[in-house]
Order: sequence, then structure tokens, then C-alpha cells
Amino acid sequence: MAEERPGAWFGFGFCGFGQDPGSGREHQVLSPEPLRAGGDICHVSASWSYTALVTRGGRVELSGSASGAADGCRDAWASEGLLVLLRDRSGSRAELQAWPPGSGLRGEPLWAQDPEAEEGDEPGAEGRTGLLPLLPGSRAYVSLQPPLRRALAPELRARRLELGIEHALLLDAAGQVFSWGGGRHGQLGHGTLEAEPEPRPLEALQGLPMSQLAAGGWHSVCVSETGDIYIWGWNESGQLALPTRSLAEGKRTDTGEDEGLNEDGSKVERAAEAPAPFIAIQPFPALLDLPLGSEAVGVSCGSRHTAVVTRTGELYTWGWGSWIQSRKQQAGGQASFPERGWQRGLFGIR
Repeated sequence: MAEERPGAWFGFGFCGFGQDPGSGREHQVLSPEPLRAGGDICHVSASWSYTALVTRGGRVELSGSASGAADGCRDAWASEGLLVLLRDRSGSRAELQAWPPGSGLRGEPLWAQDPEAEEGDEPGAEGRTGLLPLLPGSRAYVSLQPPLRRALAPELRARRLELGIEHALLLDAAGQVFSWGGGRHGQLGHGTLEAEPEPRPLEALQGLPMSQLAAGGWHSVCVSETGDIYIWGWNESGQLALPTRSLAEGKRTDTGEDEGLNEDGSKVERAAEAPAPFIAIQPFPALLDLPLGSEAVGVSCGSRHTAVVTRTGELYTWGWGSWIQSRKQQAGGQASFPERGWQRGLFGIR
């Protein structure tokens, strides 16, 4: 099961389906609010329209567009098309189950399998625990498309695995990052926009051991063992905290810079400005500095926003914020730089 972290869990952002338990059925949750479940929460997995909460007593509870509960749960991974549970069965072994989110966890799962059925050949494999979508034994992972269980190459000793919309990231035991899948938005970090069918190490990060990683919809982030942040991929909403054209144009319009007039009503003639260095796609990992030289210890991504927790317990968020997911106080707009928000609680980081 996922490593337990002390402290409360908080949620904020779009809540039109009630996927933030504790806030009622509000359209938006403007400030972080404690999540509520029938027990002490040890793990949260959030999809767009519903949330899965796992308690220390082994109970999974769904809130939002999907509802229901079940006992004997070790871990849960929520997506819009599939809910994957790791549940206890006879003895000390577990069963991997895939459910339709709208099933209410009633009846039979779509698919069930012993996640360690093919992993006992390697000595010591059974002792390595996975963190969904990485499976126990760390030699296979969950896929949203059939086959649901996909094997990893034997030489890949995975420590963590994250899935984006079109790509996958893997952190191995030595702290090296691998990526594969679609690359049209630079989300693989290899310097091209080409797809990669098999895991490929990021050459730009060779010799820099990483401790955490996260995959957004079409962007990627990792944190080094020394607390540095590296980020790459699509920057359409400022999710990389790099300059983006849409944010600059929006700011110019908000301040009225495009409508300046002289006293006689004539239009102000402005000197030609050099084009700003906007970044739509960052195909290589870029080093990102947090304010005040803060060091990161945790990272999580939504589809088009990013969140980081520092060693001192601060939460920074940036990117698309139309539903308050980047901790802006008013809906609409984006943040292309890290904004400090709520301390010591993050919905989605585990």
C-alpha cells in the first residue's frame, strides 16, 4: 500500500459533481477544505469528476459522479474511464480489479487478476511494492487500454510510474527517469516531438538522481534528490511556469494597454517592441526555481496545472486556474509562475 503520510488531506477547485467530500455540492471550492471520509484517510486519487479515498482501515470511498464504497482495499487509482483497486483476498496476497466508475463497486469487476502471477520468477520481486498504476512487484503497470496489465522490461527496476493522457513516466531504483508514448507536445523530454514505443531514459537528466515525478495531461515534472524541479512538455496554460502568449495577451487586455488614447482622443503611438520569448512547447527538461530558493519534496499534476510541496510545508501551484485548481481566489485566468497557497496539505500528492 502507499506509504502513509501524517496530517490532513485538503481539496479545492471544481466541485460541480461533489468530488470534494466535505464541501457539499458547490460549483467551486475557492479555498482548501479538509476532505471527509468514514475513516482516517491515507491516500487520495482524483479523477476529473470523482475522487477515490482510501482509509487506513482499508476502506475505499467514492465521491462525485461515481459513488460507492468497498472494504479490503490497499490502493486505488481513479480515472474517468476506469477505477482500479488493489484489494485483499485469501491469505496475504492481493487482487487487482478494474471497475466501471459508475458501478458503485457492486456486482463483479470488469477484470480481475493476481497482479503478481507472473512476477515470482525474479528473486526478490515479491518484496517490492508498487504504487498504482505501478503494480506490486514493480514489473508491470496498469493501462487504460487493453491489455490492462502491461509488463515492463526485466532490467527496469521501477520505483514509481505515472501516466499522462498520451505518455508514461517511470522512475527507477537509481533515480533515473524514463519516458515513452506520444510526444507531440514535447512531454517525453527527449528534445523531439516524436513518439517513443518503449521506455527511453532522459539523457538530459543523466547523473541527476530524481526522487519524485508526475505526469500532467501533456507535460511532465520531476524533483531531484536535492530538491530541484525539472519540467517539460506543453505550456499552453502556463503549466510549466514559463512565459506563454495567452497569459501575456490576457494581461495586456486587462490593463487596457491596447486601448491607450491621447487627450484629443487619438490613439497612442507605441514604439515597436521586441517579440517576447514565449514558450509553447519545452521539449527538454528545464530547471525551475521556486520563490525564496525553496526546495521541493513532492509534485503533482492535473491536466494543465502543476503543484509542488516544499520541505517547509508550503504549497505552490501554477497553470490553468479557471476552476481554482491553481489556488487563485477568483475563477478564470491562469498563473504562469508559482503562487504560494495553502500550507501542509495537498489534494493529489501522496
